[in-house]
Amino acid sequence: MDRRGFISSVVGGLLAAPLAAAAQQPRGKSARIGLLGDVPSFLDEAFRQGLRELGYIEGQNIVIEHRSPEWKYERLPGLAADLVRLKVDVIVAASPAATKAAKQATSTIPIVFTVSGDPVADGFVASLARPGGNITGLATIGQELVGKQLEILKGVAPKVSRVAVLQNPNTHHGVLRQAEGSARGLGVQLQILEARTPSEIETAFAAMSSQRVDGVLVLRDAVFRAQRAQITALAAKNRLPAVYGLREEAEAGGLIAYGASVPQLYRRAAAYVDKILKGAKPGELPVEQPTKFELVINLKTAKALGLTIPPSLLQRADQVIE
Repeated sequence: MDRRGFISSVVGGLLAAPLAAAAQQPRGKSARIGLLGDVPSFLDEAFRQGLRELGYIEGQNIVIEHRSPEWKYERLPGLAADLVRLKVDVIVAASPAATKAAKQATSTIPIVFTVSGDPVADGFVASLARPGGNITGLATIGQELVGKQLEILKGVAPKVSRVAVLQNPNTHHGVLRQAEGSARGLGVQLQILEARTPSEIETAFAAMSSQRVDGVLVLRDAVFRAQRAQITALAAKNRLPAVYGLREEAEAGGLIAYGASVPQLYRRAAAYVDKILKGAKPGELPVEQPTKFELVINLKTAKALGLTIPPSLLQRADQVIE
């Protein structure tokens, strides 16, 4: 929950669940944690900090095996298989694509996903309260957030009527159903555009120009986060007000960012790892939904676009960039 109470309530939270009565790792034995996916240094540190707070020190009682595809998603199945061969105690998946690869690689090693817009729709878990199988983790309630992001964009730029939704088809699946419903309620028409690479991002923005969109919603994605300078520059070049899901995108020049705190999600993932190493079954650990949301507004970008941010929205902001 952001400090201004921007969202009145969030469904779920990590529900209490009885853990298996297993002991800590035997003395002298290090737990082996597999980390699958592209993880920026600040998120890697958030995860390790969460582990340290729970008493896990790399080189003493844990070993972290990180396998990064370097943005080449086709490498994920092979990297997941490598972690399975190493017989890691738990796999932490850094993206929906990484979760899918890990799920295909093993049905026995526990898997913790750090982000998933809709883990039920993605087929990762049976339900949020009772995931079942060998997978659990943290959801970003992507469907609800997309509706809120569109509402914020419309509030900042009331004349927006045709919004491009930039998505990575490797990441986003069930999110757009809610977006379409929210758009109808706001009198906004959506134009879905896909991009997986920097060149495809360029192509998508060229299509926005030809299709005469007047606003952009950039869905949360690891590739888009890595390319945030490119995306925010293209939005500025085309004079398109845009809303993003990550604070770093607003800090890179994006107009507004609203979404769950990703570092907090990575810290919370460490708590799942701790429970699993102590004997908890992942299928009995409820999927946790975020309790902290961040609203970041870039006034410099708003001024360049000739937009005035409503005072009520500024008051709710966690960060205002001037």
